Amino acid sequence: MTTTYLVLADGTIYRGESFGALAEAFGEVVFNTSMTGYQEMLTDPSYAGQIVVPTYPLQGNYGINGEDAESRRIQVAAFAVRDQTPTPSHYDSERTLAEYLTEEGVAGITGIDTRAVTRRIRAQGVMMGAVTGGDPEAALERLRAMPGYDSINFVERVTVAKHFEWPFDFAQGERPSRRIAVVDCGVKYNILRELASRGAQVWVLPATATANDVLALRPDGVVFSPGPGDPVHNETAVETARSLIGHVPILGICLGHQVVARALGATTYKLKFGHRGGNHPVQDLATGRVHITAQNHGYAVDADSLPPTLEVSHLNLNDGTIEGLRHREAPVITIQYHSEASPGPLDSEYIFDEFLAMFSLERPAAGG
Repeated sequence: MTTTYLVLADGTIYRGESFGALAEAFGEVVFNTSMTGYQEMLTDPSYAGQIVVPTYPLQGNYGINGEDAESRRIQVAAFAVRDQTPTPSHYDSERTLAEYLTEEGVAGITGIDTRAVTRRIRAQGVMMGAVTGGDPEAALERLRAMPGYDSINFVERVTVAKHFEWPFDFAQGERPSRRIAVVDCGVKYNILRELASRGAQVWVLPATATANDVLALRPDGVVFSPGPGDPVHNETAVETARSLIGHVPILGICLGHQVVARALGATTYKLKFGHRGGNHPVQDLATGRVHITAQNHGYAVDADSLPPTLEVSHLNLNDGTIEGLRHREAPVITIQYHSEASPGPLDSEYIFDEFLAMFSLERPAAGG
């Protein structure tokens, strides 16, 4: 292994060793509190442009398999861990974590004090950082000359180039009559799997899709997916959501929740260090039940900006931020967390069933 450094924008430097690709990487440094699921983390499009620091110290212990990827490639800018296992043990393992990062050209750093990194981010807030095998001071200079994470539209980097149909789950029986359009702001595969497993035909469209593009598929419902970055960069998706509200049932998830809220006039803001992990308590205000949720987001909807048409449906019990919204008249629901988990608890899969329950037997007319 080669001596490698994690350099934060405030000048803090952590020394470790490289694993994975010998490449310099820059990105926003964030931490995730999940104890498992590193393959899903690495391939989650919501992490595009970010250096991910798991708080759980041991990574790679069960290897990498061919089933658990959440997108077509590794999405993180780099992976910074306390300890990585070179000899994984699991019957599904096909290669090591280090081999996976190397194959995809993604830098990794091991041997750093991830507790210290996490405490610094919690105290100072998320900040840009670099992983480098060269001079850390020189990397810091390059880092400070770069544009900040918030200034970049990462959705355009992860969305699909053209629409496609997700394979139907034929275990559910005959080809379905229900059709769902997913506006891909950075969708995880497990959202598509969950919808297909409920007997739906699923079409995935680029984040640049217009309302007419969506309605041309004659969907029974529309999902605005999770994704990376500041929602202010996604005005096309906001306008599409605005045009669809009242015409077709809508579910917004994570970034999609923010997109739908902005379409209705609400505003969003950046959290100090975000919510990332599989242990976030969220209360469903309709039932009073508390669900443990998987989350991955750095922005939230401003409660003071909500229009009269929206009511809060879910609250984060750690910090009181909005975790779900419901339209008072139109068939629109949103959640800030990941109902499909992967990794994470399965408490919130019921949201998909609520969404499907909003479907009518009549489809919207093609082309709007």
